[in-house]
Amino acid sequence: MNRSEHRRFFQRYQYELLLVALVQHLFIGLVLTDMDLYARVVWPINMILVGAGSVGVFQEKGKWERRLRNVLFVLVLVLPLSLPFQSDTRGAMLWISVVYTLFFSFIFVEVMRYLVRPGRIDRDIISAAVCGMLLLIEIAAFGLQGMFYQDAATLRGVAAADPASIYMDLVYFATITIATIGYGDIAPGTHQAKLAVSLIGIAGQLYMVVLMGILISKFTNRRTQGPR
Repeated sequence: MNRSEHRRFFQRYQYELLLVALVQHLFIGLVLTDMDLYARVVWPINMILVGAGSVGVFQEKGKWERRLRNVLFVLVLVLPLSLPFQSDTRGAMLWISVVYTLFFSFIFVEVMRYLVRPGRIDRDIISAAVCGMLLLIEIAAFGLQGMFYQDAATLRGVAAADPASIYMDLVYFATITIATIGYGDIAPGTHQAKLAVSLIGIAGQLYMVVLMGILISKFTNRRTQGPR
């Protein structure tokens, strides 16, 4: 494919590509048990796929938005690769968590801007809606990760054997918190963590309420307009 065909491909399947990239990034641990391989090889590949999956979301955006996305994408790739050269691993992971939270928050904002546009329910809307939920999990997981590396006492029950295990535990915890399941095997250990987890739960429920309103509005709009 030439450049124009690549552009049309990423634009046509922008949310499907992002959805696949987010699913494999969050849940690759289901089929991968080698945490060292995950940290050294799979993680950078995952982020390349997430970066590629987010290309279509920003194709029709302004120049500053595309540049900011590119800068954040470079940082989320380069920072983890610099870990072997860092003397303060905990401090480095804290900064990585901050940058990843900003990166996924930036994509989440663009997805929400797309969802609230007037229109009808179609394949892109459904894919974007699922992407929004997965991006919330990413944001929550990396936000909690930043708190954990700042003070390990903030979360009890996290397997702190290595960064990959910590991340997977926090993806699990963020998911059950947003889904309001709460098994209790991982729990906040400080007042700050309790408040942060409360906000994550509220954000998840608010997202579902807003999403249902958006989908109902689009469905109603389609029925009102009738067939064309």
